[in-house]
Amino acid sequence: MTVNERAVRALKEILQKPGNDACADCGAADPEWASCSLGVFICLGCSGIHRNLPEIGKVKSVTLSRWEDSEIQFMAERGNKAMKAEYEAVVPVYYYKPTHKDCQALREQWIRAKYERKEFSTAGRKLPYEEGMREGMLMKRGRDNGQFFSRRFVLLEREGNLKYYAKQDAKMPKAVIKVDTINATFQPGKIGNPNGLQITYLKENITRNIFLYHESSKEIVDWYNSIRYVQFHYLKVAFPGSSDAELKPKLTRNFLKEGYMEKTGPRQTEGFKRRWFTLDHRRLMYFKDPLDAFAKGEVYLAHRDLGYSVCAGLPVGTHCNGAWQHGITIVTPDRSFLFTCESESEQQDWISHFSSAIGTSMSPQEYSMEALFKHKY
Repeated sequence: MTVNERAVRALKEILQKPGNDACADCGAADPEWASCSLGVFICLGCSGIHRNLPEIGKVKSVTLSRWEDSEIQFMAERGNKAMKAEYEAVVPVYYYKPTHKDCQALREQWIRAKYERKEFSTAGRKLPYEEGMREGMLMKRGRDNGQFFSRRFVLLEREGNLKYYAKQDAKMPKAVIKVDTINATFQPGKIGNPNGLQITYLKENITRNIFLYHESSKEIVDWYNSIRYVQFHYLKVAFPGSSDAELKPKLTRNFLKEGYMEKTGPRQTEGFKRRWFTLDHRRLMYFKDPLDAFAKGEVYLAHRDLGYSVCAGLPVGTHCNGAWQHGITIVTPDRSFLFTCESESEQQDWISHFSSAIGTSMSPQEYSMEALFKHKY
């Protein structure tokens, strides 16, 4: 057995220890890389980020690199479980810990916050997201022309809102957005910028999207976690008896699914038209274009006990004039919604998400929202 074969065998034994079977930073299964300066096992994607951290970025492949005995011993003594206890000792409830499915900007700033800035190693430290006020310039996409312009944003904890102004010295905001209606999610592909952030909120009970970015990934991720901090503060006041675990799901969240389907109108005699759909928990929103400011319409997916159901296929006699033939029917107490998908796999994926929403028990707030939707539509 060669020296390198012995090293690989030793490292694979260390990988069997609890916690080492998933990336220390994003949770991806079966990491094949390691930071031999930190003593953690990481995935290929996170290893690239670690390499850009000059002081701590010594990265090696578990199977392809040459390992010294001292480095193997170092990995054995540390490992993911011990290092998480050190570098993630006091991660705030509101702080978003990205997974392997999240974008590069989120994962990079999480890794830098942990190891480079050591934000979560010591209790009692006030973090940059907790200042109570945040102000700065962000690039915002125009609602009608699609161009991005620099706009001044102000986030205020005491007022519980996010404002933006058309000019840096403007006195009156263009919009005042209550934090309890905000959802924020990173959308680099949709926006066309690696630091693209989509903010969705309710304006007079109508869904409104704004699309933002900043050239600095740290700046946009700091904004994102600052919004979550203010939301968490609001929720602690609004729901004083709730635990942190109960409040955390009410913070910003990634959309469950997005993509194109074709849809017909309420009379089900109109032609099927392609629309961009976004599923956010129970709200199924549809847009003519993925970057539209306002949804053309919404479907609320309440619990099946209230008369909601979903099935594959379209009602008998439906004239499907579109290019896509894999149908979905959502039944609500007031009407049915008919969609078609490009492929059977897309059809089944959408149905799985719809069924999950319809099968999940509802909160009192969701009953109120369902009643509002019935009144609207």
